[in-house]
Amino acid sequence: MNPARLAVTRTRVTLVLSSCFLLLATSLSANAERLYADAHLHYVNFFQRSEGIQAVIDAMNENNISDAVLMGLPVIKMWAASEPKRPEYVFADDAKVYWYSLTDEILARAVESLPPADQARIHPFISGFNPVDKLAVEHIQRMLDWHPGFWAGIGEIMTRHDDLTAFTYGEPPRANHEALSPVYELAAKNNLPVLLHSNITSVRMREPLYLGELEDALKGHPDTRFIWAHAGTSDSINRRMNMKFLDNEVSRLLATYDNLWIDLSWSILDEYVLTSDRDEVRTHWLKIIRRHPERFVIGSDLVGKFDKLGDKMKAFDVLLDELSDEQAKMLAHDNLLHVLSGNE
Repeated sequence: MNPARLAVTRTRVTLVLSSCFLLLATSLSANAERLYADAHLHYVNFFQRSEGIQAVIDAMNENNISDAVLMGLPVIKMWAASEPKRPEYVFADDAKVYWYSLTDEILARAVESLPPADQARIHPFISGFNPVDKLAVEHIQRMLDWHPGFWAGIGEIMTRHDDLTAFTYGEPPRANHEALSPVYELAAKNNLPVLLHSNITSVRMREPLYLGELEDALKGHPDTRFIWAHAGTSDSINRRMNMKFLDNEVSRLLATYDNLWIDLSWSILDEYVLTSDRDEVRTHWLKIIRRHPERFVIGSDLVGKFDKLGDKMKAFDVLLDELSDEQAKMLAHDNLLHVLSGNE
């Protein structure tokens, strides 16, 4: 069976198991009124360390999370000889980060150690490649060959990412880099969605400086399904400005490109979708989401530690409670499974 058919078969099995898990959660959980699917969860942190795969499953079980996109991190923080103390955070000192392909094998070995029923709830993404290396596509194909029928997507591809970009060896990655074109083509060929981090601007420019790079990717690869991480926002940008153009650009992109989905994880949820006290939804964002309820997914964006998984997912309840029951179910759970399977 070719990789594309294997991926489709695996997703169909997952849909069945997810339905079974819904019934189980309804009968066993004290808070089972809403089922979640996490579209953005990192198995390791920037030192490639993790609490372990069982901690992921336990956190999912405790918080009504049926499915999760799980990925490594494509870079690792180095402990440079010039630094007197071992770093405990990616920006703790001036040492660089570098591309780290072993992250995919770390993830694969962890997931494959699970019982089949738990494996089916995890959707592993390939992330361990340098997005400015024209041979990156060979690493992805190698992972597909080594673990046939295992991978559910590609990403998080780190392109424009403000401070992280500045700390990474090599030229700045961008969504329309020529090295990524064959990656996007391989994704479409194998029915794999792409989770792409591409900041909409820099930390100082009050205009959508890098938006054209994303649009080039969307236009140039209409058969590739793109999930835009955080809708181009980041903590560093948010600390310096409020991007008043963001909602209009997101609305325009969704109306223009039917191969685009928006990942609403924390940096856009907390700073744009919700009000400053985080107990109400901003009217203009509610209108956009109601207009395109099938095009948004939610995620925790945790890295290597999972005790806050429930808190991160339940933070979306303020938004979900403002939607119809059908729309809330789509955002909380169903949209992710549809984009993974290709059934938009």
